[in-house]
Amino acid sequence: MIAPTPLDSRRRAARPHVVVVGGGFGGLHAVRGLRHAPVDVTLVDRQNFSLFQPLVYQVATGALSAAEVAVPLRAVFKRQRNVRVVLGEVTGFDLARRRVLLGRLANGGRGETLAYDTLVVAGGSQYSYFGHPEWEAFAPQLKSLGGALDIRGRVLGAFEAAEVEPDAERRAAWLTFVVVGAGPTGVEMAGQIAELARDTLRRDFRVADPRAARVLLVEHAPRVLPQFPASLSRRAQRALCKLGVTPLLGHTVVDIGAEAVAIRGPDGAIVPVAARTSVWAAGVTASPLAAALAGAAGAEVDRAGRVAVGPDLTLRGRPEVLALGDMVAVHDATGAPRPLPGLAPVAMQEGRYAARLVRDRLSGRATAPFRYRDKGNLATIGRSRAVADIRGLHLSGFPAWALWLSVHLAYLAGFQNRLLVLLRWAASFLTHGRGARLIGAWSPPEEVPQRARDVA
Repeated sequence: MIAPTPLDSRRRAARPHVVVVGGGFGGLHAVRGLRHAPVDVTLVDRQNFSLFQPLVYQVATGALSAAEVAVPLRAVFKRQRNVRVVLGEVTGFDLARRRVLLGRLANGGRGETLAYDTLVVAGGSQYSYFGHPEWEAFAPQLKSLGGALDIRGRVLGAFEAAEVEPDAERRAAWLTFVVVGAGPTGVEMAGQIAELARDTLRRDFRVADPRAARVLLVEHAPRVLPQFPASLSRRAQRALCKLGVTPLLGHTVVDIGAEAVAIRGPDGAIVPVAARTSVWAAGVTASPLAAALAGAAGAEVDRAGRVAVGPDLTLRGRPEVLALGDMVAVHDATGAPRPLPGLAPVAMQEGRYAARLVRDRLSGRATAPFRYRDKGNLATIGRSRAVADIRGLHLSGFPAWALWLSVHLAYLAGFQNRLLVLLRWAASFLTHGRGARLIGAWSPPEEVPQRARDVA
């Protein structure tokens, strides 16, 4: 048994100690799966809440408020007495001594450590700007609550700017929105901006006409939702076009600035598009925790920054260390990679598997290798518009949209959040309104270049 450190000295030293890093889908389900196990669990996260990322884009477009898609971690585990939540940032791992290194604790502490008998790391992922981190200042991402609030301020602020802009050309630039990436997040975001412009805001302004807004969806692949069957991609594209979204397929963004986005077409020609608001939803890379964990284990990461784990989600040579979610590349017993989609259900199932592995070890049982059960893909485009691929069953339109609503409500953490979101969706459906259209994180345009210099 590893001796406790001062930070975890209050736990019962006779019980195994499981440290879980990350309160996202994977970490949350790992901790829940240990609620009846004879272990002490410490959950470490740099945020005090768990974010339901599939609905973050609705925060970015004013359909939901931030509190409706996030639940405090302490509220989730207040009845799970074997769990302690620590607000802090993991800065490294000492695998030889079985220690997690912590910094930025709530009391300002740094250099603290947590001892563990079993370590579960679920650090998730972040968007990759393909070697251009300076673009983030002009095209924020939707992986965090802060990013969603920033985008909401920029989108709503663009309509406000168009209302007071006397020059027609500059007003058109304010009313041009570029979404980079046509995966589920990009498609959902583009559809929501178009609905916001053509439905919710159509009577709110007196000078600018929100219905004149252009929403460009830029995708390098030849179709939207490339991970869906081709027939559903075509239906999704038609639904987007009906909403007023312009898909630019086979196009690549080569530069993003405060006032324009440079886009390369299939013929190689680069065209600058005057646009004051951009959203990044293309390409992901693993959390930096993957590189930290790989470095501590003497392993390498792949091109996406992911650390390799075995069929039981453990690091090679470190059976007490499990890693899961978007930050790992799972390999089978022969060492061959097993490609898994970067979806929430994968992380959820891996979290439950990690908990089962810990329980089985305590009882002396063997655990079969992790196996992902694909339950299908869903993506919503707008009001009563969605596509669904459920084990070969292809749905679109209202049935797919109703299924999307039901699934997301079921997976949303917290009864109160489910009730609030259901009521919000019902009110929005009946009134065509959005009750969270508050600008709080938007900055005047002259401040954006300074943010770009700070990032660079």
